[in-house]
Amino acid sequence: MHARRTLLPDGRWHFQHGPIDIVIGADGHPDALQAAHAAAWQRFDGLLEELVAELALLRQPVGPGPCPLRGPVARRMWAACRPHRSGFITPMAAVAGSVAQELIGHYAQPGVERAWINNGGDVALHLAPGRSLRIGLYADIGRFDACELRDGIRTDGWFDVDHELGVRGVATSGWRGRSFSLGIADSVTVLARSAAEADAAATVIANAVDVDDARIVRRPARELKDDSDLGELAVTVDVPRLDAATVQHALRCGLQRAQALHERGLIWSCALVCQDMVALAGERRAAPLHAAGAARQAAAHEYRRSPQ
Repeated sequence: MHARRTLLPDGRWHFQHGPIDIVIGADGHPDALQAAHAAAWQRFDGLLEELVAELALLRQPVGPGPCPLRGPVARRMWAACRPHRSGFITPMAAVAGSVAQELIGHYAQPGVERAWINNGGDVALHLAPGRSLRIGLYADIGRFDACELRDGIRTDGWFDVDHELGVRGVATSGWRGRSFSLGIADSVTVLARSAAEADAAATVIANAVDVDDARIVRRPARELKDDSDLGELAVTVDVPRLDAATVQHALRCGLQRAQALHERGLIWSCALVCQDMVALAGERRAAPLHAAGAARQAAAHEYRRSPQ
């Protein structure tokens, strides 16, 4: 299977190769955009093979020693996960964000006003001075209706990222996503300096949104995917409806992890969602989260029901 690219009707590009599925949007001078798209495609073609060549090492836990990887994207994955090595984490926790970050560099040139690379929900940003981008929040993929592909995605909220903010990466993780999670969060969306850092942090925080409850179904990751980097770790398979106090306890565990990462400068802010309850952590002034249909912002350590 070879890498493929398709120009979408609205002017965005779709790059796809194996598990890598990317949508790219950009604004600016046509000549600058053409050059940036061409450079991004040239880098994308062959990127999967580059990662596969080091896959065995990428599936190993990040340790205290020097980085054993060689490729620039692989090394970025390792570096993004290194601050979280006190717990179990492999560079694969940052793969989607790191790939998006690798490509966004080709848009950071004169004539490109802004660009966004969405790799399965993990987004890398380029914003020229004075420019901003509004990003929608889809809190629970479990309620996704295929009709939305035709009628338009109904997001649960949004936030605006300005050039001056310094946020250049947004990533989401949760037990319903395409990757495994140890926790029960429907979604944890993180804003950080880079897409790779946001990806790793979202994984760690989503794992921390958890509670000990026998009704939660968990299975060893290797039983679900024989080559999973999580091995025998029990990942979440199903979460029943839980009472409010239990959900709040799980969110509180995630908030503690998120606040600790914020204090270390590893994230700007994040939104945690679990069974219609929302909590925010980090820098509230960074990028206010607005609920769809109402301009309201939840405070850190405050729980609110998300829009139904």
